Amino acid sequence: MKILVINTGSSSLKYQLFEMNDKSVLATGLIERIGENIAKHKFSSVNLKESIVIEKPIPNHEIGFSEMDQLLTNSNDGVIKNSSEISAIGHRVVHGGETFTKPTIIDEDVIKAIESNVPLAPLHNPGNLSGIYAAKKFFTGVPNVAVFDTAFHQTMPEGNYRYAIPNEFYEKYKVRRYGFHGTSHQYVSKLVANFLNKPIESLNLITLHLGNGASVCSIQNGKSIDTSMGMTPLEGLIMGTRAGDLDPAIPFFMADHVKLSYKEIDTILNKQSGLKGISALNDMRDILAKKKEGDKSAKLAIEMYVKRIRKYIGAYLVGLDGKLDAIVFTAGIGENANEIRKLCTENLSSLGIEIDEDKNNSSSKQVREINNEKSKIKILVVPTNEELEIAEQTQEVIKRIKIFR
Repeated sequence: MKILVINTGSSSLKYQLFEMNDKSVLATGLIERIGENIAKHKFSSVNLKESIVIEKPIPNHEIGFSEMDQLLTNSNDGVIKNSSEISAIGHRVVHGGETFTKPTIIDEDVIKAIESNVPLAPLHNPGNLSGIYAAKKFFTGVPNVAVFDTAFHQTMPEGNYRYAIPNEFYEKYKVRRYGFHGTSHQYVSKLVANFLNKPIESLNLITLHLGNGASVCSIQNGKSIDTSMGMTPLEGLIMGTRAGDLDPAIPFFMADHVKLSYKEIDTILNKQSGLKGISALNDMRDILAKKKEGDKSAKLAIEMYVKRIRKYIGAYLVGLDGKLDAIVFTAGIGENANEIRKLCTENLSSLGIEIDEDKNNSSSKQVREINNEKSKIKILVVPTNEELEIAEQTQEVIKRIKIFR
């Protein structure tokens, strides 16, 4: 079975084709600047020695799908003969609201429901829908499955997802915590269960997805019970360009006293804040390098970044009644920045958390343990693979449908 995984933005199309028999990646591609004068299409596959880059106008996502199909089925180095070899297409959809708690086959009702959640994710869901429309039109007859970033967190108890605002805002407008990065948190939790040889139903974790976007998830008995991102991906940890937690009165101050529009405030908090706002840099590698050079703003950015993470670790450890199997680092920063991992976990021996510096400084693409022998709680580094998780969930849906048909 071959599964095509799609992640579309308003002007981008990212894709991977998986062979599910061995879960290998046959091809991967990224089309950027769709709708602009010149788009950039980068493509690699198991049949190519080097990636290829094509620059040409791609006016819309449907044309983007056509360009993708041409490379996948190229007679010289394509990985499939034609698109009929694709068993299903799995779509990453950022916001499923309260409507979706699991992956689902996309039909007209599902599309309408995703459209109804656009106000909750105006920067993401419209792009996701563009990919769905294009896939249904271009790959006629191939089933499409939506996999939602928010679905994994739908197991949160009401006391964790509600905000302390008048009830009508939840009841009428569904203002609540939803959480994101669900596919990543779910994927790494399954790998940890296998690594620790423990049933996921009895596994308690704090998973730290640390990339340009970042979130923490508290997992009890294999289910999400709390997470740092809220109604939108802005809440929680300090991120590359997002502010994370802040006094909710600050936007009003910015509007009243700085005379900024709501749109300008939104841009500042989502695209100009976080690490970038503190240090003028949003790539942790650059910030760590600047810190070594003695740059004060870089040092401050890392200090603030780490303190926010440690605050959530402490809160979620209490939320789990101190019963924690492992702290898990994943995503770009979590997997590669050993200094950040050290700073997040040092001096926590009183909580049963002790890191081993030699293990932490080692490098591997496999699940690995970086705590010392005295540590009561495991500290793990687990490479995430959100695309594979989407492919696996898509495969499960397709198999289930075929059984019932």
